[in-house]
Amino acid sequence: MITDRLDNAATYRGLGKRMSAALRFLKKTDFSTMEPGRHEIDGANIYVLVQNYETKPREQGRWEAHRRYIDVHYMAEGAERIGFANVQDLKAAGEYCRKDDYVLFEGEGNSLVLREGCFAIFYPQDAHMPCLAVGGPEPVLKIVVKVRK
Repeated sequence: MITDRLDNAATYRGLGKRMSAALRFLKKTDFSTMEPGRHEIDGANIYVLVQNYETKPREQGRWEAHRRYIDVHYMAEGAERIGFANVQDLKAAGEYCRKDDYVLFEGEGNSLVLREGCFAIFYPQDAHMPCLAVGGPEPVLKIVVKVRK
């Protein structure tokens, strides 16, 4: 897992062409004008999910991880808490869903606060629990870039 401010995105160019393209897209795009939903950047190799929602209490959170994609979570407006843990430290809570590329987990981990202008990169070994309230529920505009590994 990597977390940083988008201002420092150039530091991560060495993570590969697709990751570089994803971070460049985040830097140059005005998300306040994009409709919520899926938008392709490079077909199934890189696509973006524009999400507007209200953060929720920790009790409603679910651990998830992906096998085919790396997630880049970028907070365009607002802030949320995101849990993180290595999948080896959690217990699978179901079978892998190949169609939607996720597996759910149970267990405990750590958390970070993703604030406006910041991003976090979650690799397949990084289970994450997104969408959690920092204090109380608040509306956010979050962008998730899915990067095929």
